[in-house]
Amino acid sequence: MNKIFKISFFLSLIILVHFRCTADKRLISTSSASPLEDRQKQIARTLLTRTPILNLLEFDKKDLRNEAADLIIQHESMNEYYFEKGSNKPMLSEIFSVSKMRAADQFGNGKSCESENCFRVEIYHYATNGLIMAVVDMEEKKVLDLSYFAGFQPDIPPHLGELAKWIASHDTAVMRTLGVSISEQNEPRMANTKTALNNTKCQRSQHLCVAPTYVKGDKALWAIIDLTDLKVAGMKWTEVGTTGMAITERLVQNEKMMSCYCEIENQYSKDGWEFNYTLTRSDGLRITDIKYLGNPLFDDVKMVDWHVSYSNTEGFGYSDAIGCPEYSQAAVVAIEPPYFETIIENNDTIGFKMVQKYFSEGWPTPCSYNYQQNFEFYKDGSFRPVVGSLGRGCGNDGTYRPVTRIALSGKKNTFQNFKNSNWQDWKKEQWFLENELTEYSEDRFVGRIISDGKPRLYVEAAKGQFNDGGRGDKAYYYITKRHDNKNEGETDLPTIGPCCNTDHHQGPEKFIESTPEATENTGIVLWYVPQLKNDNSPGAEYCWAESVLENGIYVAKVFPCFSGPKFHLIP
Repeated sequence: MNKIFKISFFLSLIILVHFRCTADKRLISTSSASPLEDRQKQIARTLLTRTPILNLLEFDKKDLRNEAADLIIQHESMNEYYFEKGSNKPMLSEIFSVSKMRAADQFGNGKSCESENCFRVEIYHYATNGLIMAVVDMEEKKVLDLSYFAGFQPDIPPHLGELAKWIASHDTAVMRTLGVSISEQNEPRMANTKTALNNTKCQRSQHLCVAPTYVKGDKALWAIIDLTDLKVAGMKWTEVGTTGMAITERLVQNEKMMSCYCEIENQYSKDGWEFNYTLTRSDGLRITDIKYLGNPLFDDVKMVDWHVSYSNTEGFGYSDAIGCPEYSQAAVVAIEPPYFETIIENNDTIGFKMVQKYFSEGWPTPCSYNYQQNFEFYKDGSFRPVVGSLGRGCGNDGTYRPVTRIALSGKKNTFQNFKNSNWQDWKKEQWFLENELTEYSEDRFVGRIISDGKPRLYVEAAKGQFNDGGRGDKAYYYITKRHDNKNEGETDLPTIGPCCNTDHHQGPEKFIESTPEATENTGIVLWYVPQLKNDNSPGAEYCWAESVLENGIYVAKVFPCFSGPKFHLIP
């Protein structure tokens, strides 16, 4: 009996040791028809065809979007993206979206597509981590434009977000780390939002990665999914603070928002100002043709990206998009129309501002976001584009780096910055970081715009003086040459940079070529990227929000962080 016990104990020990050795190996629970296996089979079949491109979008058979996709798939310009030069090995790509063209999608002085059935097709090229964007006129059955953007990633389609959630929720290591079984896990958030993670193939967005995020108590577990390799790339915990309650559900007035603000351009004029505005699919509220007293100042101003990093060393976070509520994978959408407010100072009305807000579902609970754009117009001709976060996000140690694109009017502009107690021309495309060594003219102007040989605009840096709670932007400034025949952000583009770089690699540097172009006496674009550090410390909250109980109900208490330079007309 003792011998039998020893044998049983020994066998149990072997089983235990085997379990301990295999417990740390990541296992994906799959069935004979799992979404992961389906995806792998689809890719294998596609790579055997003469057009190795996935098209998994589901439309009605008679939908013109099907024909638009087929037209692109068969177009001769796609041949160079299908097979590697020299080896003729297949390169995988996938159609991520096919949608009707909107005002913000048009490029150049003339309209790029004027028919009623113009479509925009976005394709992700897995092999090279690039975006292929095409414009199709289905009345003419013609491809009008097909452009490639290296290092760009389209917004994630719904089916890939669902696949990412499936991979995360069926990964034994993820569930073990979360402390639940596969059957007990909760629905993750942010599954359609792009991310990165240092020391993996996701780093610097080499692979297409997203981060389904599970909130558990005062923490959030990020399951970072590599959608190129179809596996979990890593996991990270963040602190999200005490979980509050979601505020009353906001009803998305999609139909009105789409028809009144997303599909058309609107016009507005007041106090000598006039401009057009429209909501884009992923570049927020865009204003164009901005004039003061009839004089053109800016051609195009919009908020391109929200980069949110939760670690300076490990490099993980989100690349957010903001935009219209339908036909867009923007993580944070506009659910209410833009509105106008007066700007009052010392009991005097000194101007007005246009406000657009964006919410994600469940705000202000953890892993939900609330962003705001303000365009401020002053009676003296000053203008300030403002972007801000109203919290709460997926951690209490985040840095927000929103990217704003400001296209100056005119084709004879030069940017100058104040250095060595003097104004100095920027002769070529470049960037600089505002820090403790930065010089300011009159203690506030960091740059100025010269037009037709004459000073036209001062650029006032945000150092916490604008009475909106800002604590100073510590911003990156980029100047790039503007082209009439090259799309460098003119149209609505997906996120242009990775979420988590801590240096100047925020996206605009992609348009500063290896040989920077001349920027004297030409059309120029100013890109602005502030750095806003959130805080949930009692009494010092910033870029944060809580739901607090007042008068028997939960209300949102907001600690916003607003940012943006101010432009002043030079007499």
